[in-house]
Amino acid sequence: MVGTRSVGRREFLGAAALPLLCSRSAVWGGGNSDAAELPVAALITAYYPVSHADVIVSKILEGYLRNGGVPRSGLKLVSMYVEQQHPHDISAAMARRYGVRVCGSIDEAITLGTDRVQVAGVLSIAEHGDYPVTELTGQKMYPRRRFFDEAVAAYQRCGAVVPYFNDKHLGWRWSDAETMVGTARRLGFPLLAGSSVPLAWRFPQLDLPQGCEIESALTVGYGPLEDYGFHALEAHQSMLERRRGGESGVSEVSVSVGAGIRGAEAAGEWSGELFGAAMSVLPRGAAAAASWDPLQAEYEGVRNQPAAYVMTHADGLRSAVLMTAGFSGGFAFACRLKGQREPLACWFRLQEGGVFGHFSYLVDAFEATMRAGRAVYPVERTLLTTGVLDRCMQLLAAGGGRMATPELSVAYAGGDWVFANHPKSRLQVPYE
Repeated sequence: MVGTRSVGRREFLGAAALPLLCSRSAVWGGGNSDAAELPVAALITAYYPVSHADVIVSKILEGYLRNGGVPRSGLKLVSMYVEQQHPHDISAAMARRYGVRVCGSIDEAITLGTDRVQVAGVLSIAEHGDYPVTELTGQKMYPRRRFFDEAVAAYQRCGAVVPYFNDKHLGWRWSDAETMVGTARRLGFPLLAGSSVPLAWRFPQLDLPQGCEIESALTVGYGPLEDYGFHALEAHQSMLERRRGGESGVSEVSVSVGAGIRGAEAAGEWSGELFGAAMSVLPRGAAAAASWDPLQAEYEGVRNQPAAYVMTHADGLRSAVLMTAGFSGGFAFACRLKGQREPLACWFRLQEGGVFGHFSYLVDAFEATMRAGRAVYPVERTLLTTGVLDRCMQLLAAGGGRMATPELSVAYAGGDWVFANHPKSRLQVPYE
């Protein structure tokens, strides 16, 4: 079937010999042109209005503008597995309207009840729903690893592999992320993951040149420290990975809360100048940066408080993500390049108001991955951000502190796909 790679039983059992990245001609047979719709399966925890399933899957079904609007993706949703029925569930209605098979298992969603992989790609959207939380950190234990493992079991049963997309971080713990990436490498299928924020509009337009020399960097975020902290880390890393030598990994993570945030600034762990530069491109404006007091910030609960995440990278760069609770109201990045007097900064503009157009570029990225036969940007970015976030959550549970992280020696080079394909700020934001 188009989009699948056949794997014999002996080859599958010896899958460590399979290459991680293969050309489309070597992997995706069938002879269809790039214009042909590619069948996909969606694995979903809960599907209701404005859930992640809605802002991703509904774009495949209804077009990026919704309700039959254009542009449309080149994907065709043929099946979905929905684990929980939300009180405002829309999965059944959407399935009836668009002729999508609702399946009782992940295996069925991928194989349509046969002994063959019947889709060209699998989207896992394990975000939202009623799941237990960890005792130490209070993180919701979404079944991202379990969904992945069950999909791999279906691949193995059928002797074929197809690209896999994992929405947001790879798991609530580092070991899950490490295992998932390792499994995809051994079995030779593209794994794409992460946040939609790196693909959002940037105001002003900022495309850092490949191989630039970054001396310091800071990203401003807001909201819950895990859910939105991940988005801030992904935006941050999508910029840093373009520096000279690429990403070298993170050797130490530190977290400050309360009075410790300003103490970390005084110690030089994050830059007030870069904070001001990042705030200057947000709608609140530069003046707001001077008025921010993490001790007076309004927030709800310990999981939605101001915090500073500081990363020491293996190449010596120190960078920071400053979570401002509800203060900033957006994500913004600032950095200082070698030889430049003034910082560079941009706002990652998200489109809200019901359409959430920035998610359409996430769908585009997975479609491009399927057509290319390789991940169009490195999954190592999300492997690293998942590991950093795991360590940050552990430190937050302890009230702050620092942790050596030799296991996060994730070195990789950033690519050009995001910079070539994310929407340009000089254009009017579409669909508004």
